[in-house]
Amino acid sequence: MVPLAFLCIWGILYFGRMKKPLLVLIITCFFCDARLIAQTKFLDSIRAEIDKHPTRDTARVRLIQNYTKNAINENTTLLLPYVTEMISISKERNYRRGLQIAYSIQEIYYADRGDFPMAFLYADSAFMAFERDTSKVAIIEKAFLHHNLGMECFKIGDYEQAINHYTLAAEELEVYKPDVVSVVYDGMAEVYHKLLQENKSIEYDKKAIASAQKYGTATAVAGRYLNYITRLIDREQFNEAEELLNKVEADVKKNNRQIHLFLFHESKGAIHQNKKQFSEAITNFKQANKYALANEDVYQQLAILGPLAQCLMDAGQAMGARLYMDTLLNKSIAFQMKTYRVDAYTVLALWYQNKRDWKMANEFLNKKLQLLDTIKSDEMAEKIAMMETQYKVAGKDREIKFLQAEREIQDLRLSQKTTLNYFLLVGAITILSISLLAYRNYKHRQKLQQLKIEELEAEKQLAATAAVLKGEEQERTRLAKDLHDGLGGMLSGIKFSLNNMKGNLVMTPDNAQAFERSIDMLDSSIQEMRRVAHNMMPEILLKYGLDAALREFCTEIGSSGVIQMNYQPLGNTNFVIEQTTAVTLYRIVQELVNNVLKHAQAQNVLVQLHHIEQEKLLAVTVEDDGKGFDTSTLKQAGGMGWKNIQNRVEFLKGRIDMQSSAGKGTSVMIEITL
Repeated sequence: MVPLAFLCIWGILYFGRMKKPLLVLIITCFFCDARLIAQTKFLDSIRAEIDKHPTRDTARVRLIQNYTKNAINENTTLLLPYVTEMISISKERNYRRGLQIAYSIQEIYYADRGDFPMAFLYADSAFMAFERDTSKVAIIEKAFLHHNLGMECFKIGDYEQAINHYTLAAEELEVYKPDVVSVVYDGMAEVYHKLLQENKSIEYDKKAIASAQKYGTATAVAGRYLNYITRLIDREQFNEAEELLNKVEADVKKNNRQIHLFLFHESKGAIHQNKKQFSEAITNFKQANKYALANEDVYQQLAILGPLAQCLMDAGQAMGARLYMDTLLNKSIAFQMKTYRVDAYTVLALWYQNKRDWKMANEFLNKKLQLLDTIKSDEMAEKIAMMETQYKVAGKDREIKFLQAEREIQDLRLSQKTTLNYFLLVGAITILSISLLAYRNYKHRQKLQQLKIEELEAEKQLAATAAVLKGEEQERTRLAKDLHDGLGGMLSGIKFSLNNMKGNLVMTPDNAQAFERSIDMLDSSIQEMRRVAHNMMPEILLKYGLDAALREFCTEIGSSGVIQMNYQPLGNTNFVIEQTTAVTLYRIVQELVNNVLKHAQAQNVLVQLHHIEQEKLLAVTVEDDGKGFDTSTLKQAGGMGWKNIQNRVEFLKGRIDMQSSAGKGTSVMIEITL
């Protein structure tokens, strides 16, 4: 009997989501009011069932799971609280399947909305939940997660990681679920198309279509054809594209899949645009844009904006085109999608060219060329080719052995016929091999020497940084002790003397009131002195560890009323690390929070401590909802705060990642290996 969780996760199947393969069970027609009302009632009925079962157990998790799989592409207004509860209950009940599904849903939710850092964070959590689960269901679900990450990496222009995840997905699905592997081939075809490796792109397109025809439904076949059609249009093979589009039109309209309708109208618009039928093209592009906006899919929205703006320009509607261009540029920058920023630069260059503003046109053209150089580097292509080779090795082993055996037979026959030529050839090869080995050893020694020099320089810099940080902490400890034991004792003594003096003096009421105020001011000074001493070297950090110290620090800042602080530990917090590491991380968080208080104009701050025990990884995240800023300005910043943070992270041999955008706040994540 198939487990219920497994049946639910097949709501995360591929065939309704060509560009995003999980979670489409209910066909959504946003243009149909009756269907919208029916779907809303359906979701309300599921929520009612959840409310009838308030007990926090696995049964409630399964009810929530049923709601999330139906709501992910329909109405996500109330989705996040339910998924958060699903995660919470699954942790309490140690319900691994619930965590696997919930984290996978969160990855899709945030990726569809362009929040890729959050999507990747939840994907990491999902992989942790899948760890050591060797069941067939878990293997298949993990393969789908790899496929999702392949798509997300493709969206942000990381083609190397996209191929890596697609390859991992294909290796498992070819064995355990060959009826759905066509969607992975489709994704690989798209990556190779973007890399201009058209032979490989066509190869995987044909594999995807053949697999869908063998195993899939008419809907799946139509989806594979629609993606192939988009790539034919990119290659300007419009006649073949139009022929295939007419072939699948009936199935697309019959099934009413939103993603298929989006691709259909996008391709139809491109074909009309090529024929100079601008009115029909604009109508189709706007219809595609409508589907993209309704589905809250940032990737689809960006994909259609460039062609729509170009078509409006071709039709002479320059001002209307400029609106879509600016939207495309802003969204591509905000969501870090390099390929669509290339499209934005392209249409903006043409727009200024039509306006005869040659300076601005040339500026955008140069930006486009610089970005293309980054995306299509030779090193990336070589790495991807290497990964593909590794992927194909298993299936080619027998063929290689056969060819090697055949070659040995041919060599033996040749040696019998021409012994002299054989020895000459062997001699030449030997000399060449010796020369190559000598040259390789020479280059290798050079490389080792250079690496050793760099390693010594790095050790020297780390030693200097360590000395500075150690001296700084020693000075903080000394000052804290002097303040607490020295100045604190003196102030307490003064207070004691004044209280004794008060009993021996006869004062007027006004003088008595002034005396009491002085005593109160002295109390405040003693408390402030103790707070400063504690902040310079918090005792709780030394006694109870980093988790307790960060919790107290956040509570103290939040209780001041200046800002809303939220501390969130993830994973096992009962870990032990070196005191130097704990102090350094504590100082980093202090500096980051101080920067938020000074500059961000934020209302909320989130501090996360995430310990991944299996990978021996410790991550600290500080996020705010402030005004954000341009991170490129940090290079010209004159202050010492950011430099101190960088020095401390380098000292810990960690990695720092900062994301910030105007109006959306700032997120800083530091990762160190324990």
